[in-house]
Amino acid sequence: MAQNNVVCLMGPTASGKTDLALELAGKLPVDLVSVDSALVYRGMDIGTAKPDPETLRRTPHRLIDIREPEDSYSAGDFVRDARREIEAIHRQGRVPLLVGGTMMYFRVLTDGMADLPEADPAIRSAIDAEAKLRGWPALHAQLAKVDADAAVRIEPNDSQRIQRALEVFRLSGKPISHWQAAAGEADGNRYLRIALVPASRPLLHERIARRLEGMLARGFVDEVRQLKARPGLTAGHSSMRAVGYRQIWSHLDGKDSLDSAIDKTQAATRQLAKRQLTWLRSDPGAMQVEPLESACLDAISAHVRAWLER
Repeated sequence: MAQNNVVCLMGPTASGKTDLALELAGKLPVDLVSVDSALVYRGMDIGTAKPDPETLRRTPHRLIDIREPEDSYSAGDFVRDARREIEAIHRQGRVPLLVGGTMMYFRVLTDGMADLPEADPAIRSAIDAEAKLRGWPALHAQLAKVDADAAVRIEPNDSQRIQRALEVFRLSGKPISHWQAAAGEADGNRYLRIALVPASRPLLHERIARRLEGMLARGFVDEVRQLKARPGLTAGHSSMRAVGYRQIWSHLDGKDSLDSAIDKTQAATRQLAKRQLTWLRSDPGAMQVEPLESACLDAISAHVRAWLER
């Protein structure tokens, strides 16, 4: 078995990625590495569907609970951290199994990362101020005029990515798609990409709804209330822009009823899943699997075993 093998298990929210990864960890010589921009934060457990402490004790996941919610965490941070963990797992003679739904993290890790300009707080504040006056769809239209390629990939209400794309253009005078096309070299590892692609959109939406119901029953609102009470944490922090946290924070600020916040969370989660599926379907090199079929675990296991033996 080659020492540079890495398996990527990618899928939309509520597609059963974690359960499948845990099952695979019991069948294959793999160690799990989380690829999730929200699971890196401590104290964000319920709304991120973070594995419970007992599960993490039995089957450790690297890159979970490595930042405070007040901290920033970028794709560049992820690449650095993931490569370190991948090397450590290889040194132990095992195979890294990267599992998650943050597709940009997978892309920059496997394809290399553009040397983007660093963030500029003043420009970000100016963009945020414009968004408050005009709305993110208007800024998305502005982005389409300067970077049509990026605008096609970014949803009109995806505030974080619109902000970053406009910021890069204003900083450098070049579209973010230009920088991404000039991405650096990949790391030399051999990647197997497995994409979980549910065939039934209504069934995935039903799973999303049930999962949110479970989160609320376990105290999601109280979790956000506790985070909101932290002196240094604001709604503008990246951690609190995560789906669900943003909507519940708005409810706690008195801007929305709880029912409205729940409805907005459902809609935002469905939109997230749609973007994730679009990304996965556009990856011609990925093995596409129906995750809601009972035979998918055996199919994935057999495929991974055969790939590792090549």
